Amino acid sequence: VQIVESGGGWVEPGGSLRLSCTASGFNLTNYGVNWYRHGTGEGRELVGFIIIGEDTLYYAESVKGRFAISRDNAKNMVILQMNNLKPEDTAPYYCNVPLRDLWGQGTQVTVAS
Repeated sequence: VQIVESGGGWVEPGGSLRLSCTASGFNLTNYGVNWYRHGTGEGRELVGFIIIGEDTLYYAESVKGRFAISRDNAKNMVILQMNNLKPEDTAPYYCNVPLRDLWGQGTQVTVAS
């Protein structure tokens, strides 16, 4: 039973990245999922979350209108689509399934010219 993030990398400001949080050993469809990031010199920030089904209840103000969380139930994953990326979005990003107390290993996102 685990979750694994993928899709991080380097992108120029204004670019896009698509992060995936893929579950194995359980059906992610039945659980809410959080996305966090941990910026340099800052604490952990909740980027957004999606509850059971397709309802997304929260995005941080810093990413609202640029990031979107969705599910791909066929692939047992939750997606964080990040558009119009800014240098301040640089951080490792983590997905979390709180009801399973599961964390992924993180995937690094770097936004720089």
